[in-house]
Amino acid sequence: MQTNNDIYKEIRPYNDEEVSEAIERLVNDKEFTTAILNYRFPQFSGVLGWLLIPLIKRFLIWKWSNVKTVADVQKQVARYMEATIDHSCDGVTQSGLEKLDPNQSYLFVSNHRDIAMDPAMVNWCLYKNDFNTVRIAIGDNLLKKPCATELMRLNKSFIVKRSAKAPREMMKALGLLSGYISHSLETGNSIWIAQKEGRAKDGDDKTDPAILKMFYMEGRKRKQSFSEFMAGLKIVPVAISYENDPCDVAKAKELYEKETLGRYEKGEFEDIESIVQGIVGQKRRIHVSFGDVIQSPADTPEALAETIDQQIAANYYLFPANYIAAGIEHETATDSEKARFAEKLAGLPHGVAAILKKMYAFPALKKQ
Repeated sequence: MQTNNDIYKEIRPYNDEEVSEAIERLVNDKEFTTAILNYRFPQFSGVLGWLLIPLIKRFLIWKWSNVKTVADVQKQVARYMEATIDHSCDGVTQSGLEKLDPNQSYLFVSNHRDIAMDPAMVNWCLYKNDFNTVRIAIGDNLLKKPCATELMRLNKSFIVKRSAKAPREMMKALGLLSGYISHSLETGNSIWIAQKEGRAKDGDDKTDPAILKMFYMEGRKRKQSFSEFMAGLKIVPVAISYENDPCDVAKAKELYEKETLGRYEKGEFEDIESIVQGIVGQKRRIHVSFGDVIQSPADTPEALAETIDQQIAANYYLFPANYIAAGIEHETATDSEKARFAEKLAGLPHGVAAILKKMYAFPALKKQ
């Protein structure tokens, strides 16, 4: 489907007619096939790698020969998700979807704990309950490689241009993004976006009012009041809770370094490593809680951010580790769970362990 003379072409996901060409580019992307070789056959990735690359390409061509549309891509992704859930967690539950209409589009504003798994878990719950999957907002900082861009845009992701720095360029990029989000919702496509840029590494889920100001840029253009325009977006706050965060130690170490040294140097491939760790690492149980549609939004971005935060804090599903870290007695906080959590902290430097404990305690203390 063309979008308004395709003014959104640079940032939008691929359309059905673009899927085959994008897959062809992926199959012929040397970095992509090498990454598969290194992941699936690490023992052969050295000297014999050049022999296997043509076989991997032929396998991908065969495997994706029937993938012609966006819906076909979603079916493939659902298969990968099934396997990921089987290997890396003890089950996914959801609450709140019964209040929503499968034929309506929503703007899902969610807390942000994991780069790839947050939107994937929201999509999984929607898919399993016969809702359409969402279009996913993703920062261009994660799309440094062409194959990453192809994969994301095939999987209904649209690009948030964080790299734009000059004020005029930034305003233009944000205006285009705001228009695209409204256009998507008005054409029956739900959106997933994180409540702020970057993950809540300290466990404190907070909505950045700047995100809401960006949504409203289109409303201002249409000369609508803030609350009137926001009501039309049908914002649904979403709380995603992981019993175990596979990136928790890495996050705690980063925060400790910032606390003690005043800065943190991110490694070149750190975001990619976090994505991989988040996908394959053990998460135990996951719960996705869909909140209520915000029918009468407040008049300011700051007040609306508070409304979203209240729903996310109230709907966040607490696991034993959250109660234990917060020092709250609870029937699920058994001796074996306490021992498991103590084991997680054991061996970590004192300062890092204290931050990690706070990370798990925050959602429970907020509910208090």
